[in-house]
Formats: sequence, C-alpha cells, structure tokens
Amino acid sequence: MEAVTGIFSSRDKAEQAVRSLHANGVPEDRVTLLAPHADETQFESIPIDSTEQPGIGTAIGTVAGGAAGLSGGLAVAMLPGVGQVTALGLLGAAVLTAAGASAGAMAGRSLENFLTQGLPEDEIFVYEDALRKGDSVVVALARDEDEAKPFRKLMRLEGAESVDAAREQWWIGLRSAEQEHYSTTGRKFGDDEKFYRLGFEAALHARNRCKEFDQISAEMESDLEDLQRQYPGLEVAEPFTRGFQRGREHYQHLCEQSKAA
Repeated sequence: MEAVTGIFSSRDKAEQAVRSLHANGVPEDRVTLLAPHADETQFESIPIDSTEQPGIGTAIGTVAGGAAGLSGGLAVAMLPGVGQVTALGLLGAAVLTAAGASAGAMAGRSLENFLTQGLPEDEIFVYEDALRKGDSVVVALARDEDEAKPFRKLMRLEGAESVDAAREQWWIGLRSAEQEHYSTTGRKFGDDEKFYRLGFEAALHARNRCKEFDQISAEMESDLEDLQRQYPGLEVAEPFTRGFQRGREHYQHLCEQSKAA
C-alpha cells in the first residue's frame, strides 16, 4: 500500500475530497479524514461505511490522554502536542494510534492489520503540524503507484496541499530558530543542515516517541549507519545526532504545551 495525503485549509474541502474519492470507487476503509476540534455531529455528510447512511456514525466521548475507541466508524483522541482530533474509520484510528493515542484498543485485529499496510509513520509529524494549525488531513491508501497517481490528481483538484509541500513549510517555520541554536556549536548550519534536519525528523518518527533515549538509541544508530552508507566520506554523525536530540526536545516541548493548555 502507498499513502496519498492531502492537507486542506478547511474541513469542508477535506470532506468534499473524501466524497470524491468514494465516488471514484475508493473503499471507505482506505480513506480517512483527520480534523482538529471536531465531533461526530460535524461529519454527518459522509457515510462511514457501506452499510451506514450519512450521519449515523457516532463517536464515544474523548478520554484525556488517549482515545475513547471506535464506534460507528469514528475515533476521537487527544494527540500529544495537538489536542482533540477526530478521525474517520479504522485507517484513521491507525493513524491516531501511530501518533501516540490509544485508539486501537477497541479496534482489535482489523486495526493491527492496517498498521502494516503502508501507514506512513514518518509523515505523521507533518499531519500533526497541519492539525495544530487548524487544517484537516485526508489520507487514502493506494495499492500501488499506478493507483496513487489518480488519487493525487483528485486531491489537487479538490484544493489539497501535498504532504511534501507541508513538510517544507513545517521546516521553514523552524529553520531560523534551529540555525541560531546550531551556531552555538561552532559548526556551519548551511553545511550541516541536510543531515541535521534528517536527524530532527528521525526523532519525530512514530516509533521513536515518548521513550527514554536508551530505548531508541539503537534505532538512531541504525538510521545513522544507513545515512553514512548513502553519503560515504561526508561528516554526517555530528549534525544528525544533534538534530535527533533537538527533535526529541521539540516534541517534548509540544507535549508540555498541550498539557498546559
């Protein structure tokens, strides 16, 4: 499976994209809409699955720090650093679970299967940034690249920003502060930015979150070794490691802000 993601400035536009995907034959269980600060009454125009009529899907209430579970095709969760998010269907519950909520507890084996079918865990921090800004996110799982192409075209026609463009905007928003911080090390940010950013993003990967460093140090070393093989002869270890640590600090700061709010 390959994830195709569109980020929308309004929930209405995102809902229209979901309806268009369904109208073009994409099954409900391969599409999700993630929306901030929404509840079940705001999804009444979208059928939750093929056996339901529009508007009858309902969510069980929110539980602080996790998710209430899955009922009628909706999951409601509190995401660290984001706040309340509502998602359509098992795919949505899988995204919430990977992002750090506990939406999977009531979804059983179906959710476990979704977690192994192309869920882009390395993109989730981009989704979260969009949700934090009040945007909505649509994710559709394509079987392969041939199927993914029309999905992307449809998302663009409905006014979506691509996840790649959103990732660049995310980094632009952080870059000045990270450049200032990195200058205190005596190294040139312009020379090291690529590897520093890769380290920063690696720390935000779903598998590396909310864990002590000794629990993820092996993951970091593995990522670094892969990078060194790709760029032999270049100094990548120090900027990557510094970026990884800053990414951990960044995520912790977001979690603390969320708790304070």
